[in-house]
Amino acid sequence: MPLGFKRIKIPYLYIFISPAVILIATFFIMPVILTLLISFTGMDYKLQWNWIGLGNYYRMLRDRWAQLIMRNTIFYVIATLVCFNVGMALVISILTTHIHDKTGAAFRAAWLLPRITPSTVYIVIWNWALAPYPYGLFNWVLHTLGFSEVSFQKFNLKPIHPFIPLPWVWLWVILVNGFIGASFGMIIFTAAIKAIPMDYINAAKVDGASTLQTIRYVILPMIKWPILFVTAYQTLSLLTSYEQILLFTDGGPGYMTEVWALYSFHKAFAEYAGAFEFGYGAALAVVLVVIGLIASVAYYKVFRFRELMLESKIEVT
Repeated sequence: MPLGFKRIKIPYLYIFISPAVILIATFFIMPVILTLLISFTGMDYKLQWNWIGLGNYYRMLRDRWAQLIMRNTIFYVIATLVCFNVGMALVISILTTHIHDKTGAAFRAAWLLPRITPSTVYIVIWNWALAPYPYGLFNWVLHTLGFSEVSFQKFNLKPIHPFIPLPWVWLWVILVNGFIGASFGMIIFTAAIKAIPMDYINAAKVDGASTLQTIRYVILPMIKWPILFVTAYQTLSLLTSYEQILLFTDGGPGYMTEVWALYSFHKAFAEYAGAFEFGYGAALAVVLVVIGLIASVAYYKVFRFRELMLESKIEVT
């Protein structure tokens, strides 16, 4: 033990963690408290603290758009999470780790492009791809292959298919956000798969397991923790995300693609004629914080994160 190590006292440990505590208190706890206080006011562009108690929350219950927007939010989070942020990320990770390393790395690097591309540029590319012929990429490809033009416009409210009542606009919203969200899970899952000792994989192959059986009975059980972590993290991320939707559809047409976080932004900062409703927007944000806390506790209990984080116990006989 180095000389002088025992002289370090507990108070000095708080000095080392104080920068992190200060950052968390300044940029998370204080904004949450301030948002909660503003939600009890009728604050507008005059920035006056007109206390109205639970008035904003009662107004929320009478808001004719609140129910639709909550349904939109639930659908958006579940669809994007299952199809892309977890589902597609897991598929990409498994596929790219079962091919040549350099080829898999190149494919994963290409999939990172949507995440590192500036949001405005990314949305402009999507608008160009969905434009009508001869300007749009998708329709240009279809025309070149001899197919007729398809109405890909993002504001097209026609169903994708008679058996799928989902309008085209929601398909594009999910794709736009999903291509970005899948990259995070892809990185986590790939690292977890590569960390699996090859002895387990080789033992399964020796026992005659096929590739699919190896994935099902060896790889997936051993990356359970990363899958649960990405699921929980991306759920909370999607609840508060609205940047791409704001740039792509701005919640339209009407409130068709409006989500709760975007609705809060619109009420607080983008209301018509500059009639900013900071109080009501803060109340909407508080509801989102409460939903996030409930989801966090539920994931913690259901996924048993406490047990997953315990040190492994290995018995030697």
